[in-house]
Amino acid sequence: MGARMKPANGAVTLAEMKEFAGFSSATQRYVRRSLDIGLDRDDAMSRWSRDVVEAASIRAQARLYSRLPDIRLMIPDDSGLDAIEPFLAPLMTVTAFDLGQGRLTTFSAYRFLYERLIGAEVRPWLPAAFCSAAALPQLHPDLRRKLLQSISEAAATASGWSNRQPAFYPKWVEKVEANAMRN
Repeated sequence: MGARMKPANGAVTLAEMKEFAGFSSATQRYVRRSLDIGLDRDDAMSRWSRDVVEAASIRAQARLYSRLPDIRLMIPDDSGLDAIEPFLAPLMTVTAFDLGQGRLTTFSAYRFLYERLIGAEVRPWLPAAFCSAAALPQLHPDLRRKLLQSISEAAATASGWSNRQPAFYPKWVEKVEANAMRN
C-alpha cells in the first residue's frame, strides 16, 4: 500500500455540506450573504437586505470586505513576526465585524466562512484572529464567552493544517412552490 488514499472530492463536498447544514438558519444566511459580498457573486443588497438596518450592515460589511484582496495577498509564508502585524491586524478587524454581527457564534462557523473568503492558506491564522476578535470589549460578555468556549483545544493548538481548498460554497437557492413540483 504505497500511495496514501485521499478522500474523493464528492466525499469532501458532502462533509462540507453536512457541516454547513449543522449551522443555525441565521448562520447559514449570514455565511451565504457574506460569500456574496466577499466573493462579489451577486447583488447582496437586493438579495439580502430586508430593512434599513440590514442594508446599513451590508454596506458596512462591503466596506470592510474591500480589504479581503489585500489580506489574501499578505498571508505570511512563515511565522516571522515582521509579517504578522500587516496581515493579522486587518484580518482581526474584519473578523471583529463579523463576530459582532452575532450570526457567527462558533469557531467552526467562522472557520467555514473564512476558508472560503480568503482560502485554505489562512487556516493556521484563523484561531489567533478569532480568539483576538472574540475577546474584544465591544462584544457583549455573554457573546465573548460563547465564542471563546466554541473553539476546541484541538483547533487552538493544531500542529498542522490542510492546504486543500474548500469544495462547497453555499449559495442562495430560490424556493420552489410545491405546486410547481407536481406539474
